[in-house]
Amino acid sequence: MSGTSPRDRLLTAVMEYAAAHGLADASLRDLATAVGSSHRMLLYHFGSREGLVAAVVQRMEADQRALLESLAAEATSPTDLVRRQWAILSDPAMWPFIRLFFEATALALHGRAGTEGFLDTLTASWLPVGLAAGERMGLDLDATEIRLGVAVLRGLLLDAVASGDPTGPGEALERYLEVWESAHAS
Repeated sequence: MSGTSPRDRLLTAVMEYAAAHGLADASLRDLATAVGSSHRMLLYHFGSREGLVAAVVQRMEADQRALLESLAAEATSPTDLVRRQWAILSDPAMWPFIRLFFEATALALHGRAGTEGFLDTLTASWLPVGLAAGERMGLDLDATEIRLGVAVLRGLLLDAVASGDPTGPGEALERYLEVWESAHAS
């Protein structure tokens, strides 16, 4: 981790803790102790617990966009790409981060301190990545279509995490992909 800032190192440590334990029941002091820091340092770097949660989600989202770019290079079709992404996101090991995503979104919708700007990039940051992936696959997609795909995946992820079972949401995704393929058949 040499060359990374203290903030980045703390964020990475909190993300590792969140992956193993979740953050729902952890206070800022609990988190600081768990990652070998102090709550004052977390406050200094993130402003509040809500700001820390938002930073974790923003990093996770950036990592997921990078993963999508890498998956797009290997995918044989747009539906193959979405299936690969779903397989990763619907894995119960990812659920602590999926829960954090929805928690951060709710906190930002309520205007909680530390979440400023979170909603501005919520979907907008996925549009260029999705458009570029579509272009690499020879598709002429627009931002509305990418936004719909993001919304469908997020809705199905919420369903999977809330129900504790990704089977039904996975089946719904397959139906969506069938409809999408049929609409884009040449």
